[in-house]
Amino acid sequence: MKKSIFILFFLPIITTSCSKRLASSLTSSDKIAGAYDILQDVSYGSDAQQNMDIYLSKNAASTSAKNLTIVFLHGGGYYLSDKTAEERYIEPYLAKGYNVVNMNYRIKRGIPIATADLTNALNFLKANNGEYTLNLNNIILTGFSAGAQIATNVGLSQNNPEYPDKLEDGINILGIINFSGPVDGLDVVEKVFMDHENALFREIGSALFPSHDDYTAKEQLSIYEPITYFDKYDPPIFLWHGGRDDQIPSETFRKFISLLNEEKDHVEYIPDGLHSPSDEELKEAYVRIFEFLTTL
Repeated sequence: MKKSIFILFFLPIITTSCSKRLASSLTSSDKIAGAYDILQDVSYGSDAQQNMDIYLSKNAASTSAKNLTIVFLHGGGYYLSDKTAEERYIEPYLAKGYNVVNMNYRIKRGIPIATADLTNALNFLKANNGEYTLNLNNIILTGFSAGAQIATNVGLSQNNPEYPDKLEDGINILGIINFSGPVDGLDVVEKVFMDHENALFREIGSALFPSHDDYTAKEQLSIYEPITYFDKYDPPIFLWHGGRDDQIPSETFRKFISLLNEEKDHVEYIPDGLHSPSDEELKEAYVRIFEFLTTL
């Protein structure tokens, strides 16, 4: 199978049914506030970290023929950060009028628990969709870094009966958008963090699979490597990654990219890109992303 690669060159730069107003610069925008009913910190589980913000567009049906629902997950090594820290990734969708879910997941509990929370959140939305009326047949899963791994793993495994976390009937992943998220080689990523000179990085590395004191066995890692579930029936994938990413080495993307199909999948490889895209790189990526969405 072949890949389609767009190469860009830029200099790298480091619950309630009532609408609530978020204390963020994003929702202070009059344009967004006027176009959306915004539900803040909707709980989808019993843990305090299991919550999400839901942006219900007043014009969602007119945004595209498919009335997409965007579900975004933040990065942070499954260890830190939250949904308010990376709103720049959902701003373009809000500007277009899409329904958006910006979700937290349980951190400092390891990759398996963090990954399970996306399935938990989607199943919650399905069970309560009489309240939200989201189009759950046309979901776009997207994220940055750790969140992108979660999105990609769940998106590719939806048609695999061996995957441990099951989505309810009536939930369909139409596409996946991955910014710098691991897709293969979690053993390489784990060693990058566990052997890092920075103490915080080592803490993150040790917490990826907290049931292990040393490096995790490959058979357990493979459950959370999206490449494990790759097949021709998967939804289309948009993958962004930088050649100078010091957290998710470029080598861990190579085999996965070689499997992609140029008819439906797209890769944005930035040779001088770092782990996090610069503002200009992100702006250009969203031009490609909206082209990608029109093909779904």
